[in-house]
Amino acid sequence: MSTDIDAVTSAFTDLVGRAPVGVWAAPGRVNLIGEHTDYNDGFVMPFALPQRVTMAAGHRDDDQWQVMTLDGDRIETFARAELQPGMAGWQAYVAGVIWALDEAGHQVSGADLVLTSDVPIGAGLSSSAALECATLAAVADLDDLEIKPMERARLARRAENAFVGAPTGQMDQAASTLCAAGHALFFDCRSFDFDQVPLDLAGAGLELLVLDTRTPHALVDSEYSARRDSCEAAAKILGVSALRDVSDVEHALDRLDDEEMRKRVRHVVTENQRVLDAKERLQAQDYRGLAPLLDASHASMRDDFEITVPTVDLAVETARTAGAYGARMTGGGFGGCIIALVDVGRSNEVAAAITQAFAAADFGVPAHFTAAPSDGARRLR
Repeated sequence: MSTDIDAVTSAFTDLVGRAPVGVWAAPGRVNLIGEHTDYNDGFVMPFALPQRVTMAAGHRDDDQWQVMTLDGDRIETFARAELQPGMAGWQAYVAGVIWALDEAGHQVSGADLVLTSDVPIGAGLSSSAALECATLAAVADLDDLEIKPMERARLARRAENAFVGAPTGQMDQAASTLCAAGHALFFDCRSFDFDQVPLDLAGAGLELLVLDTRTPHALVDSEYSARRDSCEAAAKILGVSALRDVSDVEHALDRLDDEEMRKRVRHVVTENQRVLDAKERLQAQDYRGLAPLLDASHASMRDDFEITVPTVDLAVETARTAGAYGARMTGGGFGGCIIALVDVGRSNEVAAAITQAFAAADFGVPAHFTAAPSDGARRLR
């Protein structure tokens, strides 16, 4: 992807009048399995995508940050005094990182930042986390800040939670920071321990189709918050610190009177187990064994957590009919992407079947690509 490096380097030079100090990148992610388990102290298994935010950066002499995006050629400037939670606009994700670093006691100086991104927005592929983690990588390196990778992920999450106002868990920023090429990231959202689990689908004659239904969603909304609140309320009733601690799901459900809460709990507890099962199957190189876990995960999100929508359900059903071994929605829900496990070379065929089904249902035209596990945030130049 040298074209994005050259593009931000050239634009930075044109904007500032000198070459950048360097170029950094952070990827979007797709979650193989483990949805809405992160804020319940559970387990997730994402991997980083080749799609990324690429950012050229250099020092400024004043205490300001100038941010330019090539996607629309927009320029925003803000000073330290303007770093107040609740800032509106895409630049809030950049400003929030500066704010989080300041809050943590790191000395961050002004900077010029020029960025571009090919991570789809609103598709459940963590475009916001990619922007946060690219910003953090760039400004931390500019000021020679010694911040370990996991702490970088935590600071980026702090920016999204407390500055932007999105009540997300730690998975997105951890994936964008910690992932390694050729691997999925098994991540414990309580201890922040993680393992790199080999994900060589091609070696097994398989590939993972990612299809964007182009049904936009927003995480800063009442639906996401309502589910998080329901999980926290259930944990309190069950006398555990988080739903991750529920070991006997049937016993737990017997103690809950509210049917909606029962469904939310059942999803989280069974989804956690599916992540653990998926890790075992990857370690055993039983990649086709992922298929029933993907299918069960989607059914749970549809029926118990109630976060799928008609476009997503149709895409999953059609993928299976067209030959996918298993398929599920990925991301926070209410739109976004699905993933489907297919034989190598069949992604286009399955995607074409979904496109045809969408046309028959009078839905829009989806987009798709084949996912390849990639590296997390890093300096490119």
